[in-house]
Amino acid sequence: MRSLSIAATGMLAQQTNVDVISNNIANMNTTAFKLQRAEFQDLLYQQVARPGAASGGNEAKIPAGIQIGAGVRTGGVYRIAEQGALTQTSNRFDVAIQGQGYFQITLASGETGYTRDGSFQLSDQGELVTSQGLRVQPGITVPQGVVDVVISRTGQVQVKTADSPQMQTVGQLELASFVNEAGLEAQGDNLFTETDASGQPTVAAPGEPGLGTLAQGYLEASNVNPVSEITALISAQRAYEMNSRIVKTADEMLATTSQLR
Repeated sequence: MRSLSIAATGMLAQQTNVDVISNNIANMNTTAFKLQRAEFQDLLYQQVARPGAASGGNEAKIPAGIQIGAGVRTGGVYRIAEQGALTQTSNRFDVAIQGQGYFQITLASGETGYTRDGSFQLSDQGELVTSQGLRVQPGITVPQGVVDVVISRTGQVQVKTADSPQMQTVGQLELASFVNEAGLEAQGDNLFTETDASGQPTVAAPGEPGLGTLAQGYLEASNVNPVSEITALISAQRAYEMNSRIVKTADEMLATTSQLR
């Protein structure tokens, strides 16, 4: 019976849906996490009678035909890049992006990673790094003895030392943008890497056309809405139950058939 395999594909699809929703809920407090959604596609159809095929004389054609579906499959899991709310931390090395763009990070492999998590710190050498100790590009070093650090909306990093009341520029933060943000490959630790689907990055200073600005002393929260996720979870659970009911019904029909005399 086709219904058994069709219902099985439906159960597998809803299991994937629940997995995605679970990950969203688990990361609702993760800095700059972006909500994900699973999308589904119907499988190939069995053509019992093709639409438009000849049905007899006088050039008569079948108007609709008979096409029996084979079920559903996961077509993809896409990322919703909606801006998350900004949360004030008052930490001078916390930086949030208001608008489009990603910070550039030098990974342990030497490749460039991308993140919207601006919870930066200083290394033992005074370099601006992530919470995992990865260097922020382009390299910015804060000298010893600074009494104040100011990061402007356009990414300029200035410091003031006890010896000089004048602000000194020590670096310029840059942001990268992509034609297709959804094509970035997630690596964990709030990091992404470039793929053929994302396209090559365009790098410029914050505030340039197509890029957001920076907010010092803030972090971007996740864009997960708990109420929406719980609603989606209930819907996925009901869909899973209905597919399992089809399996049970098909089994009962098979049992009835096997008992015929």
